[in-house]
This record gives sequence, C-alpha cells and structure tokens, in this order.
Amino acid sequence: MLSKSYSNLTLEIGTDEAGRGCLAGPVTAAAILLPEHFENTLLNDSKQLSEKNRKKLRPILEELAISYAVTHIFPNEIDEINILNASMKGMQESILQLNTKPEYIIVDGNRPLNGKLGMKQKTGKIFSEEEIQFLKSIPNTSIVKGDAKYLSIAAASVLAKTYRDDYMDTIHEEFPMYNWKKNKGYPTVEHREAIKKYGACKYHRMSFRLLPEQLALEL
Repeated sequence: MLSKSYSNLTLEIGTDEAGRGCLAGPVTAAAILLPEHFENTLLNDSKQLSEKNRKKLRPILEELAISYAVTHIFPNEIDEINILNASMKGMQESILQLNTKPEYIIVDGNRPLNGKLGMKQKTGKIFSEEEIQFLKSIPNTSIVKGDAKYLSIAAASVLAKTYRDDYMDTIHEEFPMYNWKKNKGYPTVEHREAIKKYGACKYHRMSFRLLPEQLALEL
C-alpha cells in the first residue's frame, strides 16, 4: 500500500524520471500534484506495472490530477551536462510548468532537487534567476525507491514512462533498424548489435558507452 503523503501538506507533489539508463532518446521527467483524497489500488512504481496497466493509468492520472507536467531532456543536452544533471533538470523543468505552486516536493532517488541550478549550458532551457529562486524556495526530500513508497512519485513515474515510450515509438518509425518500439533505447543485445551494424544516429547519446568494445562509430 503506497503512502499518500510524506510531509502531510496538502500541496505536496511527486516527481520522477524514466530512461536514465538508455543509450538513445531523451530522459523524461514528470511532476504531479494529486488530490488530497486520491486513491487507486492499481497504481505502483511504473517498473512493477505491465505496459497495459501503465496505459490504463495514464488517462486516469491526467484527468484527476490537480496539475501535472512532463519534460523531455534530449540527447544533445544529456551529452553536455551529463545524465544525472539532465535527469534532475527534467524534474525541475516539470515543476516549473505546474499551474499550482507546491508546498513540498518529494523526489525519487538520493539527490537533492536543487543540487544543480542555473547551469551555463549551450543547449536546452536556461533557468532565469526568478525560476532558480522559485525552485530553491520549495522544501523537498529525496526518497530512495520513492516510486514504490508514495502515490505521487509512482504517478509521476507512470507519466514519465508512458510519455517516453510514446516518443520512442515515434522515432522508431524514422530508424526502425534499432527496434526502439521494443527496446525503448535500453542497452539490449539487439540494440547494441544494430549500433554495431549501422552505427549511431542523431538520437543516440554519444557520451554513453554505446558498444562494450568502444568501437568508433560513424554518424
């Protein structure tokens, strides 16, 4: 049974990401504010749910949420600021898109939400000073395996996963040889064999070890 709240404040949001360990595609983050009396017996960590149940939950969450937002951080930005910073930045961007200011934020993982703010990167969104101060003003707690403990983080994990899967299905049509429709960009044997055969493409994360042998890849 997942807990409803960590802080016992009404406007507590949960945030999570999907796709951090992938070789291709974005890392996708979501933030969500659920109603105080929200209940759903199916909802759990997205990794523990079948694709069918994730798809079943998504419209329910979108309809009932007080506010939610989803953000993709794309490979060029991941390569510039690294995947850990990109994952956190995606959650921060999602929070900024909410139409309700949260009183508290719970984050899946073990990194503080405000660990990196205002990075001077060349790609992606640059936070304004006002946005940085806004994010700093909200108390937050990082919770290891929070997506298996709290409803709002689990809900964010479902949104992040389903939106990212939809994106990978779309770019699969452009590069079907990598079979992203099935592997979603994760480092499966099939995916790495395709990289070895066809090389990397514009959706691959070039800062990642795409092949165990570290072979030179042609773009």
